[in-house]
Amino acid sequence: MDNIDIFERLRNGGIISSDDPQACKMREASYATKELLVRMNDSSDPAEIRALLSRITDSMIDESVSVFTPLFVNYGKHTRIGKNVFINFNCTFLDLGGIVIEDDVLIGPNVSLLSEGHPVSPENRHSLLVAPVHIKRNAWIGAGATILQGVTVGMNAIVAAGAVVSKDVPDNTIVGGIPAKVIKSF
Repeated sequence: MDNIDIFERLRNGGIISSDDPQACKMREASYATKELLVRMNDSSDPAEIRALLSRITDSMIDESVSVFTPLFVNYGKHTRIGKNVFINFNCTFLDLGGIVIEDDVLIGPNVSLLSEGHPVSPENRHSLLVAPVHIKRNAWIGAGATILQGVTVGMNAIVAAGAVVSKDVPDNTIVGGIPAKVIKSF
C-alpha cells in the first residue's frame, strides 16, 4: 500500500500512519501551497485572488466566486469550488481528505472545513485520519462554524454560527450547537 502515491491514498480516505515513508510529500506540498497563499492573501484584486486560488486548487475558479482574504489552505489540490460561491474572511480549509463546495454556497468568516483529524487512541494519535467534506448547493455556513471530516452539509442547509458539525446535515435544515443538532426543517 505504501508504494501507492500518498495523495492517491488520501483521496481514497482512511488513515495515513505517522511513520509513512511518503509523509514528507505532504509537508513539501503544504509549503508550496503556502508560497502561493502568501501572494493571494496579500492581494486585493479579485481576479488575481481567483487566479492564485486556481493554481492552489489546480482547478478553474469561476469569475462568479468571491473570496475575501485571508484564506488558509494546507494543500489545495483536493478542494473543488463551484460557481457563485462566497468565502468570507479568515477561513481555514484542511483538504488532504478532500473538500467539495458546490454552487451558490455562502461561507461566513472564520469557518473551518476540516477533512483531516487524528485517531482517538493515544498510540495512533500522530497518524492522519481523512474523510471528505462536502458542502452541497445553496448551503450557508455561519460565522465561526467548524465542519469536521466526513461530513456532508445538505442542499439549502444552514449551519448556525459557532456550530461544530460532526455528522451529516440533511437537506433543508438548520443545525446549531456543539455538537450540531437539527434546530428546524423547512
